[in-house]
Amino acid sequence: QVQLVESGGGLVQPGGSLTLSCVASGIIFSNNPMGWYRQAPGKQRELITAMSKDGVINYADSVKGRFTISRDNVKNMMYLQMNNLKPEDTAVYYCNGAPLIRAWKWGQGTQVTVSS
Repeated sequence: QVQLVESGGGLVQPGGSLTLSCVASGIIFSNNPMGWYRQAPGKQRELITAMSKDGVINYADSVKGRFTISRDNVKNMMYLQMNNLKPEDTAVYYCNGAPLIRAWKWGQGTQVTVSS
C-alpha cells in the first residue's frame, strides 16, 4: 500500500520561502511521474507542478518562476521549494502521482499559510 507523507508547511510572511518535503512508502519516485497539488479554502485541489520519470517538469502559471520541484533519488524524497510566497498560495499542499494513480490515497497534506 502506498503511503504519502508531506511536511514542511507553516506560517510565513508574504515574500517568504518554504520548502516542503514528501516521503513515500511503497513507491520509488524516480519510477513514477509525480506532482505537487494544493487545495485552498473553498477551492478544488489543483495540480501546481509535476515531474515525469525522466525529469521533465511543468508548472502551473500561478507558481511558475517562484516554485521549484525536485527529487532526491537516493533518499527517495520529493521537494517543493517555494519562494516569494503570496497570500494566494495559502493552501494545504499534497504530493501524489501526476497523473493521479487511483490506488494511491492522499496523504494528510501540509498547511501553508502566507500572511503578515
